Amino acid sequence: MLKDDNDDGKADGIQTVASRPGLHGIAFDGSTVFLVTVNDVYTAPVNEDGTFGELKRIINDLPDAGQHANRTIAVGPDGMLYITVGSTCNECQESNPENATILRAKKDGTSRTIFASGLRNTIGFDWEPKTGVLYGLDHGIDWLGDASQVEELNRIEQGKQYGWPFVFGMSELNPHINTPEGMTLDQWAKLSTEPVLGYTAHSAPMQMAFYDGNAFPADYSGDAFVAMRGSWNRRPPSGYEVVRINFENGKPIGVEKFLEGFLLKQEGGKFGFLGRLTGVAVGKDGSLYVADDSNGIVYRVSHDGNASAAGANPQAVPNVVTDIPASKIAIDLVDAKSEDPLKAESSFGSDQPIPLPHVADGDNASPKLTWNGGPDGTKSFVIIVDDPDAEKPKPFVHWLAYDIPATTAELREGLPTDPVLSFPKDMKQGINSSGSSGYTGPKPPFGDPAHHYHFQLFALDLATLDLEPGSKRDAVLKAMAGHVLAEGQIVGTYERKSAANDR
Repeated sequence: MLKDDNDDGKADGIQTVASRPGLHGIAFDGSTVFLVTVNDVYTAPVNEDGTFGELKRIINDLPDAGQHANRTIAVGPDGMLYITVGSTCNECQESNPENATILRAKKDGTSRTIFASGLRNTIGFDWEPKTGVLYGLDHGIDWLGDASQVEELNRIEQGKQYGWPFVFGMSELNPHINTPEGMTLDQWAKLSTEPVLGYTAHSAPMQMAFYDGNAFPADYSGDAFVAMRGSWNRRPPSGYEVVRINFENGKPIGVEKFLEGFLLKQEGGKFGFLGRLTGVAVGKDGSLYVADDSNGIVYRVSHDGNASAAGANPQAVPNVVTDIPASKIAIDLVDAKSEDPLKAESSFGSDQPIPLPHVADGDNASPKLTWNGGPDGTKSFVIIVDDPDAEKPKPFVHWLAYDIPATTAELREGLPTDPVLSFPKDMKQGINSSGSSGYTGPKPPFGDPAHHYHFQLFALDLATLDLEPGSKRDAVLKAMAGHVLAEGQIVGTYERKSAANDR
Protein backbone atom coordinates (compact mmCIF):
# COMPACT_ATOMS: atom_id res chain seq x y z
CA MET A 1 0.00 0.00 0.00
CA LEU A 2 1.40 3.37 -1.09
CA LYS A 3 -0.07 6.49 0.54
CA ASP A 4 0.38 10.16 -0.34
CA ASP A 5 -0.83 11.84 2.85
CA ASN A 6 0.35 15.36 1.96
CA ASP A 7 -0.81 15.31 -1.69
CA ASP A 8 2.58 16.17 -3.16
CA GLY A 9 2.45 13.42 -5.74
CA LYS A 10 4.98 11.22 -3.93
CA ALA A 11 4.37 8.17 -1.74
CA ASP A 12 5.10 8.80 1.93
CA GLY A 13 5.50 5.14 2.83
CA ILE A 14 5.20 1.52 1.75
CA GLN A 15 3.23 -1.08 3.69
CA THR A 16 2.70 -4.74 2.76
CA VAL A 17 -1.00 -5.56 3.20
CA ALA A 18 -1.10 -9.07 1.66
CA SER A 19 1.46 -11.70 0.72
CA ARG A 20 1.19 -15.08 -0.96
CA PRO A 21 3.64 -16.93 -3.24
CA GLY A 22 3.18 -15.78 -6.82
CA LEU A 23 0.68 -13.05 -5.93
CA HIS A 24 0.22 -10.85 -8.99
CA GLY A 25 -3.26 -9.65 -9.98
CA ILE A 26 -5.39 -7.24 -7.94
CA ALA A 27 -8.91 -5.87 -8.39
CA PHE A 28 -11.02 -3.66 -6.13
CA ASP A 29 -14.79 -3.88 -5.92
CA GLY A 30 -15.95 -1.21 -3.49
CA SER A 31 -14.73 -2.23 -0.05
CA THR A 32 -13.65 -5.68 -1.28
CA VAL A 33 -10.39 -6.70 -2.92
CA PHE A 34 -9.64 -9.73 -5.10
CA LEU A 35 -6.11 -11.12 -5.47
CA VAL A 36 -4.82 -13.85 -7.77
CA THR A 37 -1.77 -16.12 -7.77
CA VAL A 38 -0.89 -18.84 -10.27
CA ASN A 39 -3.49 -21.28 -8.92
CA ASP A 40 -5.54 -19.34 -6.37
CA VAL A 41 -7.96 -16.45 -6.07
CA TYR A 42 -8.38 -14.72 -2.71
CA THR A 43 -10.77 -12.08 -1.46
CA ALA A 44 -10.65 -9.82 1.58
CA PRO A 45 -12.44 -6.80 3.01
CA VAL A 46 -10.68 -3.44 2.67
CA ASN A 47 -10.47 -1.64 6.02
CA GLU A 48 -11.02 2.10 6.43
CA ASP A 49 -7.26 2.70 6.67
CA GLY A 50 -6.68 0.85 3.37
CA THR A 51 -5.29 -2.33 4.89
CA PHE A 52 -6.87 -5.69 4.11
CA GLY A 53 -8.76 -8.02 6.40
CA GLU A 54 -8.25 -11.77 6.48
CA LEU A 55 -7.67 -13.39 3.10
CA LYS A 56 -10.23 -16.01 2.07
CA ARG A 57 -9.41 -18.37 -0.78
CA ILE A 58 -12.32 -18.78 -3.18
CA ILE A 59 -10.55 -20.61 -6.06
CA ASN A 60 -7.68 -23.07 -5.64
CA ASP A 61 -7.42 -24.88 -8.97
CA LEU A 62 -6.44 -22.47 -11.73
CA PRO A 63 -4.16 -24.16 -14.29
CA ASP A 64 -0.52 -24.63 -13.37
CA ALA A 65 1.98 -22.16 -14.75
CA GLY A 66 4.49 -22.51 -17.52
CA GLN A 67 5.95 -19.79 -19.70
CA HIS A 68 3.23 -17.32 -18.65
CA ALA A 69 2.70 -17.51 -14.90
CA ASN A 70 1.25 -14.07 -14.21
CA ARG A 71 -2.52 -13.97 -13.72
CA THR A 72 -4.56 -10.76 -13.82
CA ILE A 73 -8.07 -10.20 -12.51
CA ALA A 74 -10.85 -7.63 -12.83
CA VAL A 75 -14.49 -7.18 -11.91
CA GLY A 76 -16.58 -6.63 -15.03
CA PRO A 77 -19.59 -4.35 -15.54
CA ASP A 78 -21.71 -7.50 -15.17
CA GLY A 79 -20.44 -8.01 -11.60
CA MET A 80 -18.43 -11.12 -12.53
CA LEU A 81 -14.75 -11.89 -12.02
CA TYR A 82 -12.59 -12.03 -15.15
CA ILE A 83 -9.29 -13.91 -14.80
CA THR A 84 -6.72 -14.16 -17.54
CA VAL A 85 -4.69 -17.38 -17.76
CA GLY A 86 -1.77 -17.40 -20.18
CA SER A 87 -0.43 -20.30 -22.20
CA THR A 88 2.22 -22.61 -20.76
CA CYS A 89 4.34 -22.30 -23.91
CA ASN A 90 5.23 -20.23 -26.94
CA GLU A 91 3.17 -22.37 -29.34
CA CYS A 92 1.70 -25.76 -28.46
CA GLN A 93 -1.55 -27.66 -28.01
CA GLU A 94 -2.48 -27.22 -24.36
CA SER A 95 -3.68 -30.22 -22.35
CA ASN A 96 -5.76 -27.98 -20.06
CA PRO A 97 -8.48 -26.07 -21.96
CA GLU A 98 -8.34 -23.24 -19.40
CA ASN A 99 -4.84 -22.22 -20.51
CA ALA A 100 -4.61 -19.39 -23.06
CA THR A 101 -8.01 -18.05 -22.04
CA ILE A 102 -9.92 -15.45 -20.10
CA LEU A 103 -12.07 -17.13 -17.46
CA ARG A 104 -15.24 -15.76 -15.87
CA ALA A 105 -16.62 -16.67 -12.43
CA LYS A 106 -18.96 -15.38 -9.77
CA LYS A 107 -17.51 -13.28 -6.96
CA ASP A 108 -17.61 -16.30 -4.65
CA GLY A 109 -15.43 -18.24 -7.09
CA THR A 110 -18.19 -20.55 -8.35
CA SER A 111 -19.64 -21.07 -11.83
CA ARG A 112 -16.26 -20.71 -13.56
CA THR A 113 -16.36 -20.89 -17.35
CA ILE A 114 -14.09 -20.07 -20.28
CA PHE A 115 -15.15 -16.64 -21.52
CA ALA A 116 -12.81 -16.51 -24.53
CA SER A 117 -10.00 -18.75 -25.79
CA GLY A 118 -7.06 -18.75 -28.19
CA LEU A 119 -5.42 -15.91 -26.24
CA ARG A 120 -1.72 -16.64 -25.76
CA ASN A 121 -1.22 -14.18 -22.89
CA THR A 122 -3.70 -11.34 -22.47
CA ILE A 123 -2.37 -9.70 -19.31
CA GLY A 124 -3.94 -6.30 -20.04
CA PHE A 125 -7.67 -5.95 -20.56
CA ASP A 126 -10.37 -3.41 -19.72
CA TRP A 127 -13.88 -2.31 -20.67
CA GLU A 128 -14.39 0.68 -22.98
CA PRO A 129 -16.22 3.27 -20.81
CA LYS A 130 -18.98 4.30 -23.22
CA THR A 131 -19.99 0.94 -24.67
CA GLY A 132 -18.89 -1.53 -21.99
CA VAL A 133 -17.11 -3.62 -24.66
CA LEU A 134 -14.12 -5.65 -23.43
CA TYR A 135 -10.77 -5.10 -25.14
CA GLY A 136 -7.43 -6.79 -24.46
CA LEU A 137 -3.84 -6.84 -25.75
CA ASP A 138 -2.51 -10.32 -26.53
CA HIS A 139 1.19 -11.26 -26.67
CA GLY A 140 2.30 -12.50 -30.06
CA ILE A 141 4.19 -15.74 -30.76
CA ASP A 142 8.01 -15.58 -30.66
CA TRP A 143 10.41 -16.87 -33.33
CA LEU A 144 8.26 -15.90 -36.31
CA GLY A 145 10.62 -13.06 -37.20
CA ASP A 146 11.29 -9.49 -36.07
CA ALA A 147 8.12 -8.22 -37.74
CA SER A 148 5.82 -11.09 -36.68
CA GLN A 149 3.70 -11.72 -34.76
CA VAL A 150 2.21 -8.27 -34.17
CA GLU A 151 0.80 -7.60 -30.72
CA GLU A 152 -2.98 -7.92 -31.07
CA LEU A 153 -5.70 -5.63 -29.77
CA ASN A 154 -8.78 -7.83 -29.61
CA ARG A 155 -12.41 -7.04 -29.05
CA ILE A 156 -13.05 -9.91 -26.68
CA GLU A 157 -16.49 -11.48 -26.83
CA GLN A 158 -17.99 -14.42 -25.00
CA GLY A 159 -17.51 -17.80 -26.65
CA LYS A 160 -15.10 -16.59 -29.34
CA GLN A 161 -11.59 -17.89 -29.97
CA TYR A 162 -8.72 -15.76 -31.15
CA GLY A 163 -6.48 -18.07 -33.13
CA TRP A 164 -3.55 -19.09 -30.92
CA PRO A 165 -1.54 -21.25 -31.48
CA PHE A 166 -2.48 -22.01 -35.08
CA VAL A 167 -3.55 -18.62 -36.45
CA PHE A 168 -2.22 -15.13 -35.75
CA GLY A 169 -2.70 -11.57 -36.94
CA MET A 170 -5.10 -11.17 -39.84
CA SER A 171 -5.75 -14.88 -40.36
CA GLU A 172 -2.06 -15.70 -40.93
CA LEU A 173 -1.33 -19.41 -40.56
CA ASN A 174 1.41 -20.55 -38.19
CA PRO A 175 3.79 -22.79 -40.17
CA HIS A 176 5.40 -24.26 -37.04
CA ILE A 177 2.49 -26.28 -35.64
CA ASN A 178 -0.19 -28.66 -36.87
CA THR A 179 -3.84 -28.38 -35.94
CA PRO A 180 -5.66 -31.25 -34.18
CA GLU A 181 -6.21 -34.22 -36.46
CA GLY A 182 -9.25 -33.76 -38.67
CA MET A 183 -8.94 -29.97 -38.90
CA THR A 184 -7.00 -27.77 -41.28
CA LEU A 185 -5.36 -24.41 -40.56
CA ASP A 186 -7.93 -22.81 -42.86
CA GLN A 187 -10.77 -24.29 -40.79
CA TRP A 188 -9.18 -23.02 -37.59
CA ALA A 189 -8.85 -19.56 -39.16
CA LYS A 190 -12.56 -19.54 -40.01
CA LEU A 191 -13.37 -20.30 -36.36
CA SER A 192 -11.06 -17.54 -35.11
CA THR A 193 -11.69 -13.83 -34.66
CA GLU A 194 -9.19 -11.36 -36.10
CA PRO A 195 -7.78 -8.50 -34.01
CA VAL A 196 -9.14 -4.98 -34.45
CA LEU A 197 -5.66 -3.41 -34.38
CA GLY A 198 -2.05 -4.54 -34.37
CA TYR A 199 1.09 -3.04 -32.84
CA THR A 200 4.85 -3.54 -33.28
CA ALA A 201 5.82 -7.18 -32.79
CA HIS A 202 7.42 -8.26 -29.49
CA SER A 203 6.58 -5.00 -27.66
CA ALA A 204 5.12 -7.16 -24.83
CA PRO A 205 1.87 -5.43 -23.80
CA MET A 206 1.22 -5.61 -20.09
CA GLN A 207 -1.45 -3.74 -18.12
CA MET A 208 -4.17 -1.73 -19.89
CA ALA A 209 -6.45 0.96 -18.50
CA PHE A 210 -9.05 3.24 -20.07
CA TYR A 211 -8.75 6.89 -19.09
CA ASP A 212 -11.82 8.05 -17.15
CA GLY A 213 -10.18 10.94 -15.30
CA ASN A 214 -10.62 14.70 -15.79
CA ALA A 215 -7.04 16.01 -15.46
CA PHE A 216 -5.82 15.32 -19.02
CA PRO A 217 -7.10 17.20 -22.10
CA ALA A 218 -10.65 16.34 -23.16
CA ASP A 219 -9.61 14.24 -26.16
CA TYR A 220 -7.95 11.70 -23.82
CA SER A 221 -11.30 10.72 -22.32
CA GLY A 222 -12.21 7.16 -23.30
CA ASP A 223 -8.76 6.38 -24.73
CA ALA A 224 -6.71 3.51 -23.36
CA PHE A 225 -3.15 3.42 -22.00
CA VAL A 226 -1.01 0.28 -22.29
CA ALA A 227 2.37 -0.43 -20.71
CA MET A 228 4.78 -2.12 -23.15
CA ARG A 229 7.49 -3.98 -21.21
CA GLY A 230 9.70 -4.42 -24.26
CA SER A 231 11.17 -7.14 -26.46
CA TRP A 232 13.89 -9.57 -25.44
CA ASN A 233 14.80 -11.10 -28.80
CA ARG A 234 14.05 -8.46 -31.45
CA ARG A 235 16.50 -6.36 -33.46
CA PRO A 236 15.99 -3.47 -33.16
CA PRO A 237 14.19 -3.70 -29.80
CA SER A 238 10.55 -2.65 -29.48
CA GLY A 239 8.39 -1.54 -26.56
CA TYR A 240 9.86 -0.01 -23.38
CA GLU A 241 7.09 2.62 -23.45
CA VAL A 242 3.48 3.47 -22.68
CA VAL A 243 1.19 3.81 -25.69
CA ARG A 244 -2.17 5.47 -26.08
CA ILE A 245 -4.93 3.74 -28.07
CA ASN A 246 -7.19 6.35 -29.62
CA PHE A 247 -10.91 5.57 -29.50
CA GLU A 248 -13.61 7.39 -31.45
CA ASN A 249 -17.29 6.67 -30.86
CA GLY A 250 -16.29 3.73 -28.70
CA LYS A 251 -14.09 2.08 -31.35
CA PRO A 252 -10.26 1.93 -31.60
CA ILE A 253 -8.78 3.81 -34.56
CA GLY A 254 -5.04 3.90 -33.90
CA VAL A 255 -2.09 3.63 -31.51
CA GLU A 256 0.47 6.32 -30.65
CA LYS A 257 3.42 6.61 -28.28
CA PHE A 258 2.65 8.41 -25.03
CA LEU A 259 5.59 7.88 -22.64
CA GLU A 260 8.98 6.88 -24.06
CA GLY A 261 12.70 7.42 -23.65
CA PHE A 262 13.42 4.24 -21.68
CA LEU A 263 15.27 2.56 -24.58
CA LEU A 264 18.87 3.67 -25.16
CA LYS A 265 20.97 3.13 -28.29
CA GLN A 266 24.61 2.51 -27.44
CA GLU A 267 27.81 2.29 -29.44
CA GLY A 268 28.17 -0.55 -31.92
CA GLY A 269 24.44 -0.78 -32.55
CA LYS A 270 23.72 -2.22 -29.13
CA PHE A 271 20.78 -1.19 -26.98
CA GLY A 272 20.20 -0.72 -23.28
CA PHE A 273 17.21 0.38 -21.27
CA LEU A 274 16.41 2.60 -18.31
CA GLY A 275 13.28 0.69 -17.32
CA ARG A 276 10.71 -1.91 -18.33
CA LEU A 277 7.14 -0.70 -17.91
CA THR A 278 4.51 -3.15 -16.71
CA GLY A 279 1.58 -1.51 -14.93
CA VAL A 280 -0.75 1.42 -15.60
CA ALA A 281 -3.55 2.82 -13.45
CA VAL A 282 -5.61 6.01 -13.51
CA GLY A 283 -5.64 7.73 -10.12
CA LYS A 284 -8.56 9.54 -8.53
CA ASP A 285 -6.70 12.79 -9.25
CA GLY A 286 -6.68 11.99 -12.98
CA SER A 287 -2.95 11.28 -13.07
CA LEU A 288 -1.57 8.18 -14.76
CA TYR A 289 0.52 5.84 -12.59
CA VAL A 290 3.08 3.66 -14.36
CA ALA A 291 5.04 0.76 -12.78
CA ASP A 292 8.59 -0.16 -13.80
CA ASP A 293 9.40 -3.69 -12.62
CA SER A 294 13.11 -3.54 -13.47
CA ASN A 295 13.77 -0.70 -11.00
CA GLY A 296 10.91 -1.18 -8.53
CA ILE A 297 9.53 2.29 -9.31
CA VAL A 298 6.04 3.73 -9.76
CA TYR A 299 5.96 6.91 -11.88
CA ARG A 300 3.20 9.52 -11.75
CA VAL A 301 2.34 11.34 -14.98
CA SER A 302 0.30 14.51 -14.46
CA HIS A 303 -0.95 17.38 -16.64
CA ASP A 304 -0.70 21.06 -15.74
CA GLY A 305 -3.41 22.34 -18.08
CA ASN A 306 -6.94 23.34 -17.15
CA ALA A 307 -8.72 21.22 -19.74
CA SER A 308 -11.20 18.75 -18.31
CA ALA A 309 -13.06 15.75 -19.59
CA ALA A 310 -15.95 13.88 -18.02
CA GLY A 311 -15.59 10.14 -17.69
CA ALA A 312 -18.40 7.80 -18.66
CA ASN A 313 -19.67 4.67 -17.01
CA PRO A 314 -20.58 1.54 -18.98
CA GLN A 315 -24.31 1.07 -19.26
CA ALA A 316 -24.28 -2.26 -21.04
CA VAL A 317 -22.06 -5.22 -21.80
CA PRO A 318 -22.83 -6.00 -25.46
CA ASN A 319 -19.93 -8.46 -25.73
CA VAL A 320 -21.65 -10.83 -23.29
CA VAL A 321 -24.06 -12.92 -25.33
CA THR A 322 -27.32 -14.11 -23.89
CA ASP A 323 -27.27 -17.72 -22.78
CA ILE A 324 -29.45 -20.17 -24.70
CA PRO A 325 -32.99 -19.52 -23.44
CA ALA A 326 -34.11 -23.16 -23.69
CA SER A 327 -34.97 -24.61 -20.27
CA LYS A 328 -35.74 -28.13 -21.50
CA ILE A 329 -33.40 -31.00 -22.22
CA ALA A 330 -32.62 -31.60 -25.88
CA ILE A 331 -34.68 -34.80 -26.11
CA ASP A 332 -37.84 -32.82 -25.27
CA LEU A 333 -37.12 -30.35 -28.07
CA VAL A 334 -36.64 -32.88 -30.89
CA ASP A 335 -39.29 -35.06 -32.50
CA ALA A 336 -38.20 -38.60 -33.44
CA LYS A 337 -39.71 -40.33 -36.47
CA SER A 338 -39.66 -43.74 -34.77
CA GLU A 339 -41.35 -44.64 -31.50
CA ASP A 340 -38.79 -47.39 -30.92
CA PRO A 341 -36.21 -45.77 -28.59
CA LEU A 342 -32.48 -46.27 -28.72
CA LYS A 343 -31.21 -48.37 -25.82
CA ALA A 344 -28.14 -46.79 -24.29
CA GLU A 345 -25.97 -48.06 -21.43
CA SER A 346 -23.07 -46.69 -19.40
CA SER A 347 -20.99 -47.40 -16.32
CA PHE A 348 -23.82 -46.01 -14.18
CA GLY A 349 -27.43 -47.11 -14.16
CA SER A 350 -30.47 -44.97 -14.80
CA ASP A 351 -30.94 -42.39 -12.02
CA GLN A 352 -27.80 -43.68 -10.30
CA PRO A 353 -24.81 -41.58 -9.13
CA ILE A 354 -22.18 -40.81 -11.77
CA PRO A 355 -18.84 -42.37 -10.70
CA LEU A 356 -16.04 -40.05 -9.57
CA PRO A 357 -13.82 -40.59 -12.67
CA HIS A 358 -16.48 -38.86 -14.77
CA VAL A 359 -17.04 -35.71 -12.65
CA ALA A 360 -15.06 -32.47 -12.65
CA ASP A 361 -13.63 -33.05 -9.18
CA GLY A 362 -12.43 -36.50 -10.26
CA ASP A 363 -10.76 -37.39 -13.56
CA ASN A 364 -13.18 -35.33 -15.67
CA ALA A 365 -13.22 -38.21 -18.18
CA SER A 366 -16.16 -38.96 -20.43
CA PRO A 367 -17.97 -42.20 -19.49
CA LYS A 368 -18.13 -45.25 -21.71
CA LEU A 369 -21.38 -45.29 -23.71
CA THR A 370 -22.86 -48.17 -25.70
CA TRP A 371 -26.10 -48.48 -27.65
CA ASN A 372 -27.98 -50.97 -29.75
CA GLY A 373 -27.54 -49.29 -33.13
CA GLY A 374 -30.09 -47.14 -34.89
CA PRO A 375 -33.08 -48.05 -37.05
CA ASP A 376 -32.84 -48.58 -40.80
CA GLY A 377 -31.67 -45.43 -42.53
CA THR A 378 -29.42 -44.27 -39.67
CA LYS A 379 -26.41 -42.40 -41.08
CA SER A 380 -24.95 -40.80 -37.94
CA PHE A 381 -25.45 -40.25 -34.22
CA VAL A 382 -25.49 -37.19 -31.98
CA ILE A 383 -24.86 -37.07 -28.21
CA ILE A 384 -26.00 -34.15 -26.07
CA VAL A 385 -25.49 -34.10 -22.30
CA ASP A 386 -27.66 -31.53 -20.47
CA ASP A 387 -28.12 -30.54 -16.84
CA PRO A 388 -31.57 -28.90 -16.54
CA ASP A 389 -31.13 -28.48 -12.76
CA ALA A 390 -28.40 -25.87 -13.23
CA GLU A 391 -29.28 -22.29 -12.36
CA LYS A 392 -27.56 -20.66 -15.34
CA PRO A 393 -27.33 -21.40 -18.18
CA LYS A 394 -30.40 -23.60 -18.16
CA PRO A 395 -29.76 -26.26 -19.21
CA PHE A 396 -26.00 -26.44 -18.65
CA VAL A 397 -24.41 -28.32 -21.57
CA HIS A 398 -21.70 -30.82 -20.60
CA TRP A 399 -21.07 -32.48 -23.96
CA LEU A 400 -21.88 -32.08 -27.63
CA ALA A 401 -20.75 -34.82 -30.02
CA TYR A 402 -22.01 -35.05 -33.60
CA ASP A 403 -21.23 -36.66 -36.95
CA ILE A 404 -20.63 -39.94 -35.08
CA PRO A 405 -20.50 -42.59 -37.84
CA ALA A 406 -23.51 -44.91 -38.14
CA THR A 407 -21.21 -47.92 -37.76
CA THR A 408 -20.36 -46.78 -34.21
CA ALA A 409 -22.18 -48.41 -31.28
CA GLU A 410 -19.70 -47.61 -28.51
CA LEU A 411 -17.64 -44.67 -27.25
CA ARG A 412 -14.79 -45.61 -24.96
CA GLU A 413 -14.16 -43.98 -21.60
CA GLY A 414 -12.03 -40.83 -21.48
CA LEU A 415 -12.29 -39.55 -25.05
CA PRO A 416 -9.95 -36.69 -26.05
CA THR A 417 -11.48 -33.20 -25.98
CA ASP A 418 -10.19 -32.27 -29.45
CA PRO A 419 -12.73 -30.65 -31.81
CA VAL A 420 -12.35 -33.57 -34.26
CA LEU A 421 -11.51 -37.17 -33.30
CA SER A 422 -9.74 -39.81 -35.36
CA PHE A 423 -11.62 -42.60 -33.56
CA PRO A 424 -14.50 -42.63 -34.16
CA LYS A 425 -13.26 -41.17 -37.41
CA ASP A 426 -14.35 -37.56 -38.05
CA MET A 427 -16.54 -37.37 -34.94
CA LYS A 428 -16.87 -33.68 -34.06
CA GLN A 429 -17.26 -32.11 -30.64
CA GLY A 430 -18.93 -28.83 -29.81
CA ILE A 431 -18.45 -26.20 -27.13
CA ASN A 432 -19.90 -26.98 -23.71
CA SER A 433 -21.24 -24.40 -21.26
CA SER A 434 -17.85 -24.23 -19.54
CA GLY A 435 -16.50 -22.82 -22.79
CA SER A 436 -14.28 -25.77 -23.70
CA SER A 437 -14.46 -28.41 -26.40
CA GLY A 438 -15.59 -31.97 -25.67
CA TYR A 439 -16.79 -33.44 -22.40
CA THR A 440 -16.74 -31.61 -19.06
CA GLY A 441 -17.94 -33.46 -15.98
CA PRO A 442 -20.58 -32.51 -13.41
CA LYS A 443 -19.67 -29.80 -10.91
CA PRO A 444 -22.90 -28.60 -9.27
CA PRO A 445 -22.74 -25.94 -6.52
CA PHE A 446 -22.10 -27.16 -2.98
CA GLY A 447 -25.34 -27.38 -1.03
CA ASP A 448 -27.49 -28.19 -4.08
CA PRO A 449 -29.43 -31.44 -4.05
CA ALA A 450 -28.26 -33.96 -6.63
CA HIS A 451 -28.44 -32.68 -10.21
CA HIS A 452 -29.72 -34.90 -13.03
CA TYR A 453 -27.45 -35.29 -16.06
CA HIS A 454 -29.23 -36.40 -19.24
CA PHE A 455 -26.94 -38.34 -21.61
CA GLN A 456 -29.08 -38.13 -24.76
CA LEU A 457 -28.45 -40.15 -27.92
CA PHE A 458 -30.01 -39.39 -31.32
CA ALA A 459 -29.98 -41.45 -34.55
CA LEU A 460 -30.10 -39.23 -37.65
CA ASP A 461 -30.80 -39.78 -41.33
CA LEU A 462 -27.91 -37.38 -42.11
CA ALA A 463 -24.29 -38.48 -42.41
CA THR A 464 -23.14 -35.03 -41.29
CA LEU A 465 -24.81 -31.97 -39.78
CA ASP A 466 -22.67 -29.73 -42.02
CA LEU A 467 -21.44 -27.86 -38.96
CA GLU A 468 -17.92 -26.79 -38.11
CA PRO A 469 -16.18 -28.38 -35.11
CA GLY A 470 -16.76 -26.35 -31.97
CA SER A 471 -20.41 -25.56 -32.69
CA LYS A 472 -22.87 -24.77 -29.91
CA ARG A 473 -26.04 -26.50 -28.70
CA ASP A 474 -28.54 -24.28 -30.51
CA ALA A 475 -26.77 -24.81 -33.86
CA VAL A 476 -26.69 -28.59 -33.33
CA LEU A 477 -30.39 -28.71 -32.43
CA LYS A 478 -31.30 -26.58 -35.45
CA ALA A 479 -29.29 -28.80 -37.82
CA MET A 480 -30.88 -31.96 -36.34
CA ALA A 481 -34.46 -30.76 -36.66
CA GLY A 482 -36.54 -33.05 -38.89
CA HIS A 483 -33.77 -35.65 -39.22
CA VAL A 484 -34.03 -37.61 -35.95
CA LEU A 485 -35.06 -41.22 -36.51
CA ALA A 486 -34.81 -42.45 -32.91
CA GLU A 487 -33.65 -41.24 -29.51
CA GLY A 488 -32.78 -42.56 -26.08
CA GLN A 489 -31.11 -41.44 -22.89
CA ILE A 490 -29.47 -42.37 -19.60
CA VAL A 491 -29.93 -40.06 -16.62
CA GLY A 492 -27.16 -39.96 -14.03
CA THR A 493 -27.08 -37.97 -10.80
CA TYR A 494 -24.34 -36.18 -8.90
CA GLU A 495 -24.14 -34.18 -5.67
CA ARG A 496 -21.00 -32.45 -4.33
CA LYS A 497 -20.80 -32.97 -0.59
CA SER A 498 -17.32 -31.71 0.42
CA ALA A 499 -15.79 -28.25 0.56
CA ALA A 500 -14.07 -27.01 -2.58
CA ASN A 501 -11.15 -25.38 -0.80
CA ASP A 502 -10.07 -28.39 1.27
CA ARG A 503 -6.75 -29.53 -0.11
